[in-house]
Amino acid sequence: MTTEAPDARTPDPEARGVRLLPVLLVLTVVSGLIDAVSFLGLGHVFTANMTGNVVVLGFAAAGAPAFSVAHTVTSLGCFLAGATVGGRLTLWSGGSQRTRTRITLAVEAALVGVAAVAALVMPDRSGTAYALIALTAFAMGLRNATVRKLGVPDLTTTVLTMTLTGLVAESPLGSNTERRAARRVAAVVAMVAGAAVGAWLVLHHHLWIALLIAAAVSGVLAVVASGRE
Repeated sequence: MTTEAPDARTPDPEARGVRLLPVLLVLTVVSGLIDAVSFLGLGHVFTANMTGNVVVLGFAAAGAPAFSVAHTVTSLGCFLAGATVGGRLTLWSGGSQRTRTRITLAVEAALVGVAAVAALVMPDRSGTAYALIALTAFAMGLRNATVRKLGVPDLTTTVLTMTLTGLVAESPLGSNTERRAARRVAAVVAMVAGAAVGAWLVLHHHLWIALLIAAAVSGVLAVVASGRE
């Protein structure tokens, strides 16, 4: 009994859509937007960058002005809850990176969209800041768990410390083994661009606009993302 070899011309379903490299770069821009909203508009707390958030928690615990233990703990707790759900999604998605990525981004778009609506319709209500922190932190935790599973080098979408380290450590001034300089530079530029646009919107317009843009971008990526780098 013989088994037919798979047809090499058969399209890979995981490859349908926009490759992960540009998708993750755009998500890095979104992270800059989200952290601009949370840090500048929600009381000096991060909801995407948990490294910064842990440091902020230390500041707040020491009594530094303008920092809130309650806000920071809310962000950390909701981020971890989102990451937990993201881990479970690995099982629910049946091993398909494309499915997992699209579900994650659809949920992120929905959560950030709800945050944008809340910021628009009840900007000064008691508890609105906590709701926005919780919604965006959960979304970022879910996304980070998915991005971690994708394992695309130097594109975590929220943290740049190791990206910057690799950029210089492997440069001609370092070990001269650099292979992904363009990707690393693009990630840094994407984060700065997102943060700059987000800060401008928060300072000169309203944070709900930045959240709405972030939700819209994530929603588009949920429709077009592939499962291949």
